[in-house]
Amino acid sequence: MILQDKLKQCQKNKTALLATNYYNFETLKAVLTASSNIQSPVILQLTRSSIEYMGLKQAVALAQTGLSEYGIEGWLHLDHGDTIELVQACLDEGFDSVMIDASERPFEINVETTAKVVELAKSYGANVEAELGYVAKLGQEQSGGFTTAEEASSFVAQTGVNALAIAIGSAHGFYKSTPKLDIERLKEIRQATDVALVLHGSSGIPHDIVKEAILNGIVKVNLATEIKDTFMRALKAHLLNSDEIDLRKVFPKAITPVVDLLIEKYRLVSMK
Repeated sequence: MILQDKLKQCQKNKTALLATNYYNFETLKAVLTASSNIQSPVILQLTRSSIEYMGLKQAVALAQTGLSEYGIEGWLHLDHGDTIELVQACLDEGFDSVMIDASERPFEINVETTAKVVELAKSYGANVEAELGYVAKLGQEQSGGFTTAEEASSFVAQTGVNALAIAIGSAHGFYKSTPKLDIERLKEIRQATDVALVLHGSSGIPHDIVKEAILNGIVKVNLATEIKDTFMRALKAHLLNSDEIDLRKVFPKAITPVVDLLIEKYRLVSMK
């Protein structure tokens, strides 16, 4: 099933897909193991920095081989693509879905850029995601700039985009205080457009709030920061008490806690 249809299925069932970033073999293995354990579909995400770190062909080969070997329903997605050239390269390598993020540009430029990517992706049959409004990135403060229903409706109509990441109070990275999502605004956006709605920055958002967001229209939930944090905390804790130099014995100590985290998150988005 193509991702566009799967997201529509989630809309109907009031569930969501968890979209997880991976950064190396170990974090990918954690994602695939967790997904396989509870037979949950998975969106594997790569950012520009991860692509530059692993290499595009190598990163794609890891994901595609992993999905096949684990027998998991899954899709490969470009997260926060910042240029049309990067989107093109990812589509050529077989990505099922791409995000073009021009959200920090003026509305008209965001529309123009996104529309170009939507047209580009048609021949590949790929899902296209964009972002509208201000979702703070690492090091930035979340200070207003929420998506409005009127803007969302206009943006979708002008671009033909399949999925839309909206600003309703979430932010990338960890939060300094407990986040509060504007569920009423989410409801308004959902009523204004039937596009697949995406929640970025889910790390650290209480589960009951995530569930409420899913019940009111979110069908894709992005998770990245908690994966990195859980992996590194476990790895550091193990190394403090070990002289082991065999990476094949060290890294599994950090993979296991990430698997546990992800099983919990997969159950969350499936509303089980």
